[in-house]
Parts: sequence; C-alpha cells; structure tokens
Amino acid sequence: MTGVKVRDDESFEKALRRFNKFCEKAGILSDIKKNQHYEKPSEIKKRKMAAAKRKARKSIYRPSD
Repeated sequence: MTGVKVRDDESFEKALRRFNKFCEKAGILSDIKKNQHYEKPSEIKKRKMAAAKRKARKSIYRPSD
C-alpha cells in the first residue's frame, strides 16, 4: 500500500502532488490502465511482437554512437 505522510507545514495540494509523483515513479497508474480490460493471450503476443518490430526498426535506422 502506497502512502505519503503529510508534513506539519505542508498543504494538502503539495502532499497530493507528492503522492501522484510517487505513484507515477512506481508505475502504479500504468498497471491500472493496462489491466482495466481483459486482453486475450493472442492480443498480448501480437502487441509484444509489434513493439519488438518497432524497436528493431528503430535500432536499424538510428546509427549508434
């Protein structure tokens, strides 16, 4: 369970901003968005294959330093 303790001299808005930043760094929001709808195993495989193709194509066209 993630949580942020509000400091004595801190406003609620600042604490909320810190909480949101903490959740973003932990990847919680992306996991929630990813798991909102059921994805069939074939769709997962198709998505991962497309990402691998994009990554391979990107590495071919970008010369390494």
